[in-house]
Amino acid sequence: MNKLVQVLTVITVVSSVLFSSANAVAGDLPDPGVKFVKGHTAIVITDPQVDFLSPKGVTWHLVGKNVTENKTVENIDRLMKIAGEMDIPLFISPHYYFPSDLDWHHGGALESAMHNLHMFERAGQLDLTGFDGSGSDWMPQYKKYINNGKTYVSSPHKLYGPDSNDTVLQLRKRGIDQIILAGMSANLCTESHMREFMEQGFEVLVVSDAVAAAQLPGLDGYASAMTNVRMIANSVKTTDQTIKQIKEEL
Repeated sequence: MNKLVQVLTVITVVSSVLFSSANAVAGDLPDPGVKFVKGHTAIVITDPQVDFLSPKGVTWHLVGKNVTENKTVENIDRLMKIAGEMDIPLFISPHYYFPSDLDWHHGGALESAMHNLHMFERAGQLDLTGFDGSGSDWMPQYKKYINNGKTYVSSPHKLYGPDSNDTVLQLRKRGIDQIILAGMSANLCTESHMREFMEQGFEVLVVSDAVAAAQLPGLDGYASAMTNVRMIANSVKTTDQTIKQIKEEL
């Protein structure tokens, strides 16, 4: 019995040390930051669409709680507004599915779920029939920012990242190398954009409360995204912190 107690004591001590070390590493993880430069900085928003951000959207039962808690809709609005006020280029990377995309032979879990929910479906590449007010449409409060003739809307991404659309090309053609990134969904399209942007050599700041994600029993997309962006992005800040920095540096 004494030997068992000694073994358990050693295990407890070792576990405590390892846990403390892990916490120390996380606490010591640097935030390199991004020093914004006028003409080199853009705001990129992924999927600011009804299906993700409105109670009328088909994914609200999955993301609504996190969207509400983070005030994601309001914070995206604040970023779009400051883009106009400070003359910062605003880019939208949307998600659409056309009829020609609906006969794919295979797909991942959430990709399949999106197709089953008829998420982001449109009548066709050049057909806006039924688009206005649909789940694929912009949130109504964003239309004044997106449809202002200045905002660039890229071709749609088909899964999660910008690999399948022209966002990177459009940024490069405008001399942009610093990105303030927000939108939906945190652990899918937003995180995938962040990863590709980092691989492409951009500096990326992720706005932590201008995103949200699905939260299911045992699967917290938001927590997963925040872990990954904290480890990969140049910086992670709240909307308040981001806007403060924008006003100071741009």
